[in-house]
Amino acid sequence: MMMDREPSDEEEDHENLIAQSERINPRAESPVRIAFQIDDVNDETANACRFNFSFSKWYFLAIIVPVFTIILYFNADVENLFKSGVMNANYDDPVNRMRESELQALYLLRQQQLGLFNLWNHTLLNNTLHATSDKPIANNGDFEELKLDLLSQISLNKQIQEALLSSHQLNNLLNASDNATDPSFDGYGGLNRCRKVDYRLSERRTIEWKPRSDKYLFALCVSGQMSNHLICLEKHMFFAALLNRILIIPSSRVDYEFRRVLDIDHINKCLGRTVVVTFEEFAKSRKGHMHIDKFICYFSQPQPCFLDDEHVKKLKSLGVTMNKLEAAWDEDVKIPNPRTVQDIMTKFSSDEDIIAIGDVFFADVEKKWVMQPGGPISHKCRTLVEPSRLILLTAQRFIQTFLGENFIALHFRRHGFLKFCNAKKSSCFYPVPQAADCINRVAEKAIAAVIYLSTDAAESETGLLQSLVVNGKTVPLVRRPARNSAEKWDALLYRHGLEGDHQVEAMLDKTICALSDVFIGSMGSTFTEDILRLRKGWGSASVCDEYLCLGEVPNFIADDE
Repeated sequence: MMMDREPSDEEEDHENLIAQSERINPRAESPVRIAFQIDDVNDETANACRFNFSFSKWYFLAIIVPVFTIILYFNADVENLFKSGVMNANYDDPVNRMRESELQALYLLRQQQLGLFNLWNHTLLNNTLHATSDKPIANNGDFEELKLDLLSQISLNKQIQEALLSSHQLNNLLNASDNATDPSFDGYGGLNRCRKVDYRLSERRTIEWKPRSDKYLFALCVSGQMSNHLICLEKHMFFAALLNRILIIPSSRVDYEFRRVLDIDHINKCLGRTVVVTFEEFAKSRKGHMHIDKFICYFSQPQPCFLDDEHVKKLKSLGVTMNKLEAAWDEDVKIPNPRTVQDIMTKFSSDEDIIAIGDVFFADVEKKWVMQPGGPISHKCRTLVEPSRLILLTAQRFIQTFLGENFIALHFRRHGFLKFCNAKKSSCFYPVPQAADCINRVAEKAIAAVIYLSTDAAESETGLLQSLVVNGKTVPLVRRPARNSAEKWDALLYRHGLEGDHQVEAMLDKTICALSDVFIGSMGSTFTEDILRLRKGWGSASVCDEYLCLGEVPNFIADDE
């Protein structure tokens, strides 16, 4: 089933994307990214998935020992199978010898499966003990990785058994006991292969945002498109919190119409005080006197504050006046230096009423703190920056209509991505068949009925992708359809005049993806990063979330121009 729509992915071009070479290992931290993180994370966690030696040794022995102790432990069902299957065999017949070997292999696999499952139960027990202990869990990422590997091996073991049994027409003989050694069944810990991740948001490091009522920070975001501007706004909020200032949201005449896609009132409610105001609210309170008293540019290159003449003209057309732009330091957007809170306080603190610092999308300030799940600012909500209520409700209605509870969401970035990815040391643009293989592996783990497809790809690519996404059976790729008066899921947008707004549609796509059971994103895309930020805040992030084919090299790469 393929439902078409106009592309709604508002992704940015070359200069607005995140460098792939600075990304992390997919198995170590693929589901734990946020919109603030735009580079330099690969080196930080490249070794996150290495098991320590003693634990790996125990894991290895626990798998091997059952195979060498088969005569000490017999499964009644398989033992009976051997008796009935080989009792009357003619050992001079090559066919019978082959069948005997297959049954013997099946028996050994069965014993290995029991050993693996005993080990699985042991990991669940250890996890329970750790969860009830006051001591922190050591190597928690390694422990989670071990459990996923065990589950994968148990699944592979079962597939081999089924293949061997198929030629003997005895498939149902062991079915009664299969469920007893399948950890995906609720009888053994209720484990979901793609269970949710608890980021313990209440324990994160935060800063209080308590602005002075007469001090403002004028937000300016010019780099890229909507997703980049949202990251820029979030960073401005961090600066405003450090400097004890109210943040002025840009006017739609110089930027996007944020009120149509964001719940701005929600931000103030989460803080319990006024911390952000729209430009219109600010202009009304100042009675037309809108002068930026001090313009301290965070970036000096390629031009001060990363502002061009056209943007300055738009500001002046709003009645905004300003003094000469000053550079806080020598800083280039292409090679930003890591900065600390003390650096910001020293360079940008001021007694002036209204200050501006220019675009900070590329700013590298307290990265680990700022990029943490939940963000750096203390608040009482799940997320501080989130879609408007109308968009959230519309996303929920779409899911109820077309997708249901268990679905995968895929952000499949293609437009402008080929040239961007191939310019990197390791390309992130995968041929459609290779991408389909990666998607199939996730679909097997998630056991999802459908995949929601958010993409800017052409119909020729999505059609091929649909034909190749198969997990035992074809898994439908669902896209938002064009408006149909017979369907009511998008009625709220239509009634409030938001239908056909590309930014609203893009935010709707993000919201649907953020609510999915499992999410597959595009490496290097800020659209994907914003979805991951929402998933962590909303508690929908899964251990199966990952970047598409991350860790793989495209099996074919075109030459440079």
